[in-house]
Amino acid sequence: MEPPSWPPPPPEGPQPVRPQLRRSRTDKILGGVNGGLAEYTGIDALLWRVGFVALTLAAGTGVIVYLLLWVLMPAGPPAAAGAPGTAGVPGTVQAPAGPRSPVPRITVAALLIVAGLMAMIANFSDWDIGPRGVLGTLLAVVGLGLVATAFSNRRSARGGLVALGVVLSLALLTVSTVDVPGSGGVGERSYRPTTAAEVRPLYEIGAGEMTVDLSDVDLSDLDEPIRTTIEHGVGDLNVIVPRSADVSVRLDQGIGDARVFGSDDADDGRLVPGTGSAAWTDDDQAEFVLTIDLGVGDVEVSRG
Repeated sequence: MEPPSWPPPPPEGPQPVRPQLRRSRTDKILGGVNGGLAEYTGIDALLWRVGFVALTLAAGTGVIVYLLLWVLMPAGPPAAAGAPGTAGVPGTVQAPAGPRSPVPRITVAALLIVAGLMAMIANFSDWDIGPRGVLGTLLAVVGLGLVATAFSNRRSARGGLVALGVVLSLALLTVSTVDVPGSGGVGERSYRPTTAAEVRPLYEIGAGEMTVDLSDVDLSDLDEPIRTTIEHGVGDLNVIVPRSADVSVRLDQGIGDARVFGSDDADDGRLVPGTGSAAWTDDDQAEFVLTIDLGVGDVEVSRG
């Protein structure tokens, strides 16, 4: 007796083609980078945009990484009329819709929560995490997400997190090799020393509003000029000095308005005499030597 014959296996259909990493021409606000990342990873473009904003606020490198990806990612093909994304593009077979893993969305949500917590810590405490600490922590969160995807075989479970890890790695490499001015965290900072010894040699912030009020510093026993450097990445800066002090201001500003003692003319290193009645006023010797390095924002130097 012959064994029963099994029916031949069904012919294999066309295999779905994984989209290439390209900038989107349909889902774009500026360069289409977030739309292209969304098409490639399956993570909504809005989450990518929020992630870049959080990366900019937490470490000051979101803009740099976005520009790098804009240059490195080729532009995608124009979409066919009446078909979104890659639908209608010759040679592309759409993959059947299937359940997506929740791990990428949970990981992105965790990234935003961790970035927000670190921003709060930097704003309400003296703990300066710095961009390397922020990016290293976020990269560790992505690593935990990739470990979680090892137990999930659903669609888009790993590709999105790998792409996100690449973005964070580029940002970490950038802050490790490029000197970013004002890399001292984010938030609102205010300093008001009362003695020359309390004046820091360096005040720095990555993004936010900072006030350095030196108007109460006692200058009666001053033997040499008080020198301080202020490095500010993005935001507004307000510096206040005593009314009677002679001040030398060296200003290096990228984008924004500058007013030094009520004037828009901020000559580099110009000695501005005080207006009080102290013995050192207008003696051709500066009591304060201020070096200000501001990336983007407005700066005002005034008297208290």
